[in-house]
Amino acid sequence: MTIIICPGIHEPKLTESFIAECLNPATDITINGIAVDILTFPGEGILALSGFHILQFLHDNFDRCRHRLSNKLESPVIFISFSAGVIGAIIAASKWQVLGGNVKAFIAIDGWGVPLWGNFPIHRLSHDYFTHWSSAILSSGEDNFYADPSVEHLSMWRSPQMVQGHWVDQSIGCSQPQNRLNAAEFLHFLLKHYE
Repeated sequence: MTIIICPGIHEPKLTESFIAECLNPATDITINGIAVDILTFPGEGILALSGFHILQFLHDNFDRCRHRLSNKLESPVIFISFSAGVIGAIIAASKWQVLGGNVKAFIAIDGWGVPLWGNFPIHRLSHDYFTHWSSAILSSGEDNFYADPSVEHLSMWRSPQMVQGHWVDQSIGCSQPQNRLNAAEFLHFLLKHYE
């Protein structure tokens, strides 16, 4: 499995922090004994919104890894996107699936105002309850997270392990029994679920 990181429009060091603080513990996730790969889309600025460029990045990286993968499109991918990067990532995920790719899940972190539809599981993490609630109008998937107390937008990406909040299952409209956790813990639960 491969995790595709699609950052927003911000300093690259925030993405480095996100990976170091949140995803490095995910390297113990394996599929049939094979470790998870993490690929970070390198496009900065307006390229974060480009589904075309993210899709090209996917093709380029899977072509390089062909010796390890029996079929690049069948290899499962999980998209984790942030802020403006959610726009390009949802387009790329949908196109990847249309091409025959296996999108295991799509995780949008603070993608406020971005409609999320796809034929794959979708999850949202929001920096406050208003963003969570108002984003649900544009589709929300099932298991989601919102920060409580509210935090600054960039905190969700820079240090998710410090963001306390609630796990909400939209299919039943309520929080899970273990409703208090941090955003990094919620992401780890999701990744383990898709192992």
